[in-house]
Amino acid sequence: MAIDPAVIGTRTPAFQTLAERGRLRFFAQATGQEEAVYTDLEAAKAAGHRDLPIPPTFLFCMEMDNPERSGFLAGLGIDIRTILHGGQEFTFHAQAYAGDTLTFQTEVRDVYSKKGGALEFIVRDTHVTRDGEAIATLTGTIVVRDPKAAK
Repeated sequence: MAIDPAVIGTRTPAFQTLAERGRLRFFAQATGQEEAVYTDLEAAKAAGHRDLPIPPTFLFCMEMDNPERSGFLAGLGIDIRTILHGGQEFTFHAQAYAGDTLTFQTEVRDVYSKKGGALEFIVRDTHVTRDGEAIATLTGTIVVRDPKAAK
């Protein structure tokens, strides 16, 4: 199934989620963040932060809070059993903190295929903002494998 290039430029509905301090601490510990600024409020303030800073890749976890996250692929008729995570990039514009309510909106940047259509790629940019201020752009690539393609 070829992904229609007309999907380029489409956007998913925006959603908001709160960066909770306890969840940030758990993530920092689970990912081996040893800097106290990620787990100790006083250490964060002593380092010049207004609260616990959000560790760089935590925004990807927050993106998973989207209540409609499977709707995009389903709308394209893609069986999630045929997808792979093809890559992730982060571009940071400003620091986000515990207590921030962040808005996420995803836009399709590109679609293309390789191996004669056996693999199709969807490149999406998720724009993260706080009260209209750009926080980060998360670029994710989804690989869709054609189950009918020769192995």
